[in-house]
Amino acid sequence: QVQLVESGGGKVQPGGSLRLSCAASGPIFSINAMAWYRQAPGKQRELVATITSDGSTLYADSVKGRFTISRDNSENTVALQMNSLEPEDTAVYYCNAEIRLWGQLTSTLNYWGQGTQVTASS
Repeated sequence: QVQLVESGGGKVQPGGSLRLSCAASGPIFSINAMAWYRQAPGKQRELVATITSDGSTLYADSVKGRFTISRDNSENTVALQMNSLEPEDTAVYYCNAEIRLWGQLTSTLNYWGQGTQVTASS
């Protein structure tokens, strides 16, 4: 069974930094895109950043220049370095991965982590 486990959330003052990590485990053959999403209270879940298996990245306009997504293909992990955090970044952050499983190589499945709270507040 595939699991995505996130860590690194917390509370910081505006202008501070946090680093989120996500580790995928289970019968994984390969992982295509990995991504971070977030959902603030009363709002829809939105894409924050995504990274392909070859390292190409895409960011939401609201986080460009402040957040950096990275991954380690050998460890099946993805990270999100968040700098200059703003109150508007407060949300639950979710890890997402498009995974090809051993024994099911002709298709990929989409998996989510359980979410980790990030709060930027004084």
